[in-house]
Amino acid sequence: MANTYTQLYIQFVFSVKGRENLIKETFRNEFEKVICGIVTNHKCKTYAIYCNPDHIHIFIGMHPIISPSKLMEQVKSGSSKWLNEKKYIPRKFAWQDGYGAFTYSKSQIDNVVKYILNQPEHHKKQSFREEYLLLLQKFEIDYDKKYLFEYYD
Repeated sequence: MANTYTQLYIQFVFSVKGRENLIKETFRNEFEKVICGIVTNHKCKTYAIYCNPDHIHIFIGMHPIISPSKLMEQVKSGSSKWLNEKKYIPRKFAWQDGYGAFTYSKSQIDNVVKYILNQPEHHKKQSFREEYLLLLQKFEIDYDKKYLFEYYD
């Protein structure tokens, strides 16, 4: 793609199917590395990742050869396959359908990275549902409640 120059930064947010707390601290770092490897294999760059027990935030510098939807398809299918093969959880692991994708400018990179890496502290004060709805509102994204992630409080 000669003469193609881009600056595409996207924070993706997606959830474990059924919003179960299946991502355990015992394998979280290894799981994050697997996901980062998938991102890298698609010529994209991971700036920050944090796998909460029931959802994930990943901030990526996108390469123009892959669409956000194709990258998420690859990340979700590849990470599910890896986790199921490792048998770290007693039953089949899957992600919920869909994801949130929020774009940022280069000047916002540091703030987004800090936000993602601070997830454990952040979720002591705010639920995933509250966080996700605020992101949708902040980015002025129209949504239908019936198509949001499953939420269990």
